[in-house]
Amino acid sequence: MTKISGYLLFLLCGFSTNQVVYGAVSPSLLDNSISKLHHRSGKNLSSFNELSKNNLISRETTKDAQMDQLLPLDNRGGELISSGLLERLKIGSYFALWYALNVAYNIVNKKVLNVLPAPITVGTIQFFIGSLYCAILWTTKLRPKPVLSEGSSKQAVQKIGFYHSAGQLLSMISLGAGPVSFTHIVKALEPLFSAMVSIIVFKKVMAWQVYASLLPVVGGVGYACLKELSFSWLSFYSAMGSNLAFALRAVSSKQAMNLGSSLGSNLSSANLFGLVTVFASFMSIPAVLLTDGKSFPQLFKDALSTGLSQKDLIQAIILSGLFHYLNNEVMYLALSNVHPVTLAVGNTMKRVFIMVASIIVFRNPISVQAAIGSVVGISGVLVYSLTKQHFEKLEASQ
Repeated sequence: MTKISGYLLFLLCGFSTNQVVYGAVSPSLLDNSISKLHHRSGKNLSSFNELSKNNLISRETTKDAQMDQLLPLDNRGGELISSGLLERLKIGSYFALWYALNVAYNIVNKKVLNVLPAPITVGTIQFFIGSLYCAILWTTKLRPKPVLSEGSSKQAVQKIGFYHSAGQLLSMISLGAGPVSFTHIVKALEPLFSAMVSIIVFKKVMAWQVYASLLPVVGGVGYACLKELSFSWLSFYSAMGSNLAFALRAVSSKQAMNLGSSLGSNLSSANLFGLVTVFASFMSIPAVLLTDGKSFPQLFKDALSTGLSQKDLIQAIILSGLFHYLNNEVMYLALSNVHPVTLAVGNTMKRVFIMVASIIVFRNPISVQAAIGSVVGISGVLVYSLTKQHFEKLEASQ
């Protein structure tokens, strides 16, 4: 946990250097040229020679001063590092960490749910762990504390928190009822729900090519689920409900960001997600009381009877909460440093990594048909993302 937090702080502290190369004319070369000119003309050019050398020295002094200002103190006289290379390494580190945290979360979370089948309570505990992490950052002033404006701003963020809570808790039910790979196959349909919500809420109709690109997504997921060896209706319906909730969350987030500065102060993407997590934590409590919250103490005891120590179980729950929050945090860092197309490709590959890792760790059987459908569906998500962004760019340029 300490290593992850330390590494994340290191990534946040990016730096860059400037490499400047100057060319200069040799004073001796200018002296030789002037001497030849004096010999040929027979005129006294000593005053011109002196003036030229003085001007050259003045220019070189100015360039030296400029170089001193542009080069960092610790790089003067040494080999300079390309800022472009450092930027690529930083972004690559964001994506590597994002994938690692995502895979770690899905594996640790599934292991917890396998011995502690209380997805609503475990999901709510994870929300509170993320909220505690944010509170520590804000209290210690490691991150500026966000301030929401009164009235509609707070209501807008609460609305995002509600949909975030619903989407994540439904995902937890799906993950608890079926294999991780199956849940992520179904969740590949999220772009379809986003397109439907966009039409209903924003009355925005996109180009027909965008909707056509969703056909491989729907077809691939349907083909994969048709004869899935580990098919579960509870897992399927929960994942579909999660898709709808997250699509509504995206719409609500867009509406909130349209408020601009009137939303509040210190509302970076990470801080906004922190506030959403805090609201989601408290909004999840009624769901806990109405579902598996009452049976949680007994379920916890049953989990310990399997031979798992109380320390290991509590540690696994805490880690799952940290991994869940941090993987979203790092995603925001990646989003702020790359083009949306790059993030779309990265998000598509993320699902592939999670599915492959879960199949290796849990050894869940998967049919050839499910594998083919998964490839078609996930590839369709990438095509949809690229097509949508292409036509949005064309629309903005008109």
